[in-house]
Parts: sequence; structure tokens; C-alpha cells
Amino acid sequence: MNSCQRIYGKSMEIAGNAYIVGIQLLSQIKWIRTPRNNSEILGQGQFRFRINRRWFKENPTDFPVKNCHEMVIDRQQRLYLLTDHPNNNVIVISLDGEVLNSWTLNSTGAHGLTIAQDKDGECLWICDPYNPRVIKASLDGRLLGILPNPYDIGEYTATMPYAPTQTAVSSDGDIYVADGYGSQYVLQFDAQGNFIRRFGGKGHAPWNLNFAHGIAIDTRTPSHPLLLVTSRKDCCIKRFTLDGQYLDRINLLGGYPCRPVIHGDHLFVSLCWSGSHLRPNSGFLVVLDKNNQVCETLGGTAELDSDGNLVSLESDYACFCHVHDVCVDSMGNLYVCQWNAGKIPPYRLEKI
Repeated sequence: MNSCQRIYGKSMEIAGNAYIVGIQLLSQIKWIRTPRNNSEILGQGQFRFRINRRWFKENPTDFPVKNCHEMVIDRQQRLYLLTDHPNNNVIVISLDGEVLNSWTLNSTGAHGLTIAQDKDGECLWICDPYNPRVIKASLDGRLLGILPNPYDIGEYTATMPYAPTQTAVSSDGDIYVADGYGSQYVLQFDAQGNFIRRFGGKGHAPWNLNFAHGIAIDTRTPSHPLLLVTSRKDCCIKRFTLDGQYLDRINLLGGYPCRPVIHGDHLFVSLCWSGSHLRPNSGFLVVLDKNNQVCETLGGTAELDSDGNLVSLESDYACFCHVHDVCVDSMGNLYVCQWNAGKIPPYRLEKI
């Protein structure tokens, strides 16, 4: 890692912390709109949920979080919560809300979390944009490897920032890294960590990305998997083939997406902000059907025109601040974690 990358990472950390402090202060003195936290039921039909704000059974001071960034569930139905609190970057929780384990990378920037299967079993991929690296770890926190820094392998010049935010792993083991706070490329590596290609990048062409924050493999058509990459400031998700060819975009007008999550035939999208540009405390959840049309909003509303086309997404300020990720269990319950939400643990949305 060169000095430019160190300076860039530190400046991002300082700016992020200052933004959080500012929004929290303005929220407390009621200068900006804040969630009412008075909703108990969200959604309707097959997406009707009861909010359980006390699902996390442990004392939060014993397992402190700063921001809850992402979650995954392993084959034993244990939930892994990634936080940027250096005392416990990963908290392992039963689906009943009891803490089973916790461990740390001593990272103040732990951000992206993906679970994958390799020849030795399940493993975790963790992104840290402040100390730019993508780490492979065992479920109990053993360091298994680090992907090459694109600067070190000649793919980035010295002045190109690298700040990875999320990974996705294909069925053949290829790892896709979204450089969402850096140079906006998707970097593809094989299962052994060898660099294959990069695509996306900043610009105004259809295939370019603008805050490529989240990434996922879309397996809803098993014979033809695709790559979903959020272009957050463009309020959309862009679709690529697994070899980086641009296909099209899924518009989320008024919504600023963090991470796409596939569950069954549906696409769950966490919005960190909505409405006018980066409006504070305006995040919520959107559910898209197999045709990538909005079929439900949880904590917000979707305005449609007379032809049923999406016009805008808006928060209702009932229950969420800045939704950063959603995780779905085998029973269809949702676990919702938030950035800049007052250091609270995730909510559980229990399917009704």
C-alpha cells in the first residue's frame, strides 16, 4: 500500500466520522427529520413483518457496535454481523439473538462481508476501505489470505484510490471486488487470488459506475447467473455478465442502494438514503420481483406513474435511519442493520 492510499483511507475515515457526528447532533436538536420508531408492522401480503427491536438479547455495552455494516448466515444458521468497532468486528449470533462468539481484525473500517464455500468449507470475505484490503477469514476469525492490492500488481497507478467496499463470489470461486469508495472498478480474481480483469470505472458511459458500493451474484436464473453492481449516486443497480460485459440497469429512482441481496425469486435492496440527494435518516428497504420491478417497500413508499413505472422512492421516517444491509433466514425473517443509527444492533423483522 502506497502513501497516497494511506492518506486517502485516513481522510475517508475522518470525513465519515465527522458526518456521523454532525447528523447525530442535528437529529438530536430536531433540525433534520428523524424516524418516529412507532411502527410495529411493515408491509403486506407475503412481505408482512412485525418489527422486533429487542431481538438482540445481550447487553449492547458488552458487544459494542459503532455501525452495523453487513450480515450473512452460515449453514448452521448462525448470523455473522460485521461492525466497525475495533473491539469486535465480527459478532456471531444465534437466530434467537444470543451471542455465540465474537472476534476482531482491530479494524475501524470493516465494511463488506460475504460468505462463500471453498474446498475447506465456509469462509468469510471482509472488505476494509480505510486500510484498503480484502481479507479471507475462517468463520472463527483465522486469517486465511488477502487479495492483491491493484496498485501492487500494476492495475492501478499511484494516484488511483483503492477503497474496497464489498465482494461477491461465483460458483466457480471467482471473487469480484467492488472498489466502491475508490476508483469505481470491479476487480475480478480467480479462486487462487490471481487477477483476471477489471471493468466499470468512473465516467459517463452506460457501463461506468458511480459509487459501486455493493455487489452480488444474481442466481435467479441458475443457467445464466449475472453480476449486480450498485451505482449508488446514479440511483440504480447495473447488470453485467460474469466476464464484465455490461447489460442494462435496474432503476431505483430516488433510492441510494447499499447492497443487493438475492433470496428466492426476489431481490432485496437496502437503501441508505432516499428522496432528495442523500437526505439524512431516510433509508429503508425495497423488494423487487423476478422481473426487477418494485413489489414492496418496507419503511418507505414507491410512487408510480399511470403506467406502473417507478417515479421515486421516499422514506416514511417510521422506523429506519440508514439501512446498510438486509439478511434473510430460511423462514423468511429479515435482519436489518444500519449505518449511522446511534450504535444500535440490528432489528429483526419477523414474518407474519
